[in-house]
Amino acid sequence: MAHPIPEPQYTPGKALERLITILDTLRIACPWDRKQTMESLRHLTIEELYELTDAILEKDYNEIKKELGDVMLHLLFYTKIADEQQQFNVVDVLNAICDKLIIRHPHIYADTKVANEEDVKSNWESIKLKEGNKSVLSGVPKGLPALVKAYRIQDKVRGVGFDWDNKTEVWGKVEEELAEFKHEFNLTDGESVDQEKAEAEFGDLLFSLINYARHLGINPENALERTNKKFMQRFRHLEKRAAENGQSLKEMTLAEMDVYWNEAKKLS
Repeated sequence: MAHPIPEPQYTPGKALERLITILDTLRIACPWDRKQTMESLRHLTIEELYELTDAILEKDYNEIKKELGDVMLHLLFYTKIADEQQQFNVVDVLNAICDKLIIRHPHIYADTKVANEEDVKSNWESIKLKEGNKSVLSGVPKGLPALVKAYRIQDKVRGVGFDWDNKTEVWGKVEEELAEFKHEFNLTDGESVDQEKAEAEFGDLLFSLINYARHLGINPENALERTNKKFMQRFRHLEKRAAENGQSLKEMTLAEMDVYWNEAKKLS
């Protein structure tokens, strides 16, 4: 027997209620939806978030809308499972985030005075410590990719004043780390490398570059992903042009490949 299809709604609350109704039906009537757990959804949620970030970088608003819908579905799915286990429900989740936002914005909902964005961040971190967090870094997820984690660590400690005063000092640290790395590992071919030490020194260099990017207002993850996309686009052009001319990349010289690479650079 077919279930009735909920009609489209045109207010945020009613539209959210429509999605919850559909999810409730699927959880009962669909074998796949009925089988899902928080653990089984976890990797799918990660995929959806990456798809959303891709759409954001592409500035594809139609895709952003679709991916936001997928993410919202996952969030409601988790609350549905928790409700079934009598842990919490969607109302609890929404009220919890509302309460947190009110508490963490005393400059809006109380009498705290702030001069700028930095004051807001500093207050946010101070309030979190008062709430019972043992460390400013408690909110940095362990499973974050290393580049994103470095950025978040630096941003977190900035909130309590642990930061360089100006960009010049930060760039000085980059140059210092680069000089150390070059001095230690500017080796000729055939020389052995202490891999553990090299990795540690290279990590220091990357960390300082990420810090400088942060001071410039650059998100290093976004910057690197844009470069990844640009490289892939240009390399695919290289592959396409080589194929059109019956050439094999493995048999081409780097100079020959550079001809097509430079073509690609003019196109992007």
